Amino acid sequence: MSWFKLVRANLRRRSLRSVLTVLCIAVAFILFSLLGALEQALSAGVDLEGVDRLVVRHKVSIIQLLPASYGSRMEKIEGVRAATPNIWFGGVYQDPKNFFPKIAVEPSGFLDMYPEIDLSAEHRAAWESTRIGAIVGADLLKRFSWSVGDRIPVQGDIFRKVDNPEETWEFEIVGVYRAKNKNLDESSMYFRIDYLDQAMGELGQVGWYLVSVNQPEQAAEIALAVDSEFANSPNETKTSTEKAFAQGFANQIGNISSIIRSILTAVFFTILLVAANTMAQAVRERTAELAVLKSLGFSDRTTLFTVLGESMLLALAGGLLGLGIGYVMVLGVGEAVRNFFPIFHLPADKIVTGVILVLGVGLVAGLLPALQANRLRIADALRRV
Repeated sequence: MSWFKLVRANLRRRSLRSVLTVLCIAVAFILFSLLGALEQALSAGVDLEGVDRLVVRHKVSIIQLLPASYGSRMEKIEGVRAATPNIWFGGVYQDPKNFFPKIAVEPSGFLDMYPEIDLSAEHRAAWESTRIGAIVGADLLKRFSWSVGDRIPVQGDIFRKVDNPEETWEFEIVGVYRAKNKNLDESSMYFRIDYLDQAMGELGQVGWYLVSVNQPEQAAEIALAVDSEFANSPNETKTSTEKAFAQGFANQIGNISSIIRSILTAVFFTILLVAANTMAQAVRERTAELAVLKSLGFSDRTTLFTVLGESMLLALAGGLLGLGIGYVMVLGVGEAVRNFFPIFHLPADKIVTGVILVLGVGLVAGLLPALQANRLRIADALRRV
């Protein structure tokens, strides 16, 4: 009988117990997959952010606007490559439930700042030449069954036209962007900031600036220089890396990573106890058989690896089953929650972490019972029979 057949036969001795242990492990890894996708959904923007981009906002609050003249002043600071303005528009499309980000930007500067946005040259040219033009993400286009050329009415809430406050804003879809990176949101709408500025009667203000730097390692020094430029002015600034800026929003609902790790730690600790108890019980039930195997010439090392192999096989069966089911569930859930979490998927690094955890569960759960089997003395074991 080969070593693998021996391991398999031992697991089949108590088939129900083995199946239940596999299912317990599978449930743990299904939960791991779903929580991993949720963490990715809530912090994907943070992971995506470019290290060569800074965000400059009003020192008091992001809802406070900055003068439009700040952009040219920032571009004169050593180390700054470009600065481009952004304004959060808000607005309601048909129903308040139809929420999606609507942001006013300067087309050329914005697209140059974000090379991870895939927009065709034709659509870019149309956007730059159409005053009421807007580009939308592929997911947003699919969500509302829009097409390029459609005109989208949006009722203003934060911003209302000067000449007619009750008039609806109208945007023409001139392009559809897609993400070169899977973590990039495809559910936003970007339109021209000059359209907003003119309709507001030369607003002359922006929500925040995106600033690209020549050398990412000097980002902290450049951020300090930007804030120093506007210190003691009526509109002081607060500059941070784009990652820190996004992390601030994510942290408003708590430390997501810490919460998820705490949940998973409790789950895997429980599963370890279940798996370790299964293996310990299996070794106790087979004490005499292990002694007979040793008397027939099986070495202590072979006995150790037989018990450890049983534990690893249980963990692999349950863990890989759980990861597989979890992956399929994430795909299904992702479609259902796309309106709330545009980025909902299980990234490759989470899958790799899951496989490592599978091996870790098998090793830790079976190590102590395997060592007990390794140290088992033939005479002592047979005396218990």
